[in-house]
Amino acid sequence: MNTIHPILAEASAGISALKKNPMAVIEHAEGSPVAILNRNRPVFYAVPAAAWEAMLDKIEDLELAALVRERDGEAEIEVDINEL
Repeated sequence: MNTIHPILAEASAGISALKKNPMAVIEHAEGSPVAILNRNRPVFYAVPAAAWEAMLDKIEDLELAALVRERDGEAEIEVDINEL
């Protein structure tokens, strides 16, 4: 039975193409993640360093936003900077 596998990247390449010339695969995607396929099924994603760093920054922003929402409405604590 054929199963549909979503490819969550705009670019894809087979494992053999990746083995043959990994940098060409990455460069062809122009900075975007590449779905690496084995027998037309995605097996992993190759993510360029800049895209990886951007994803981590977004995740951190989401975590901080969740923390802000969680703490919204808590009582404020007055602090004198000269006492620190």
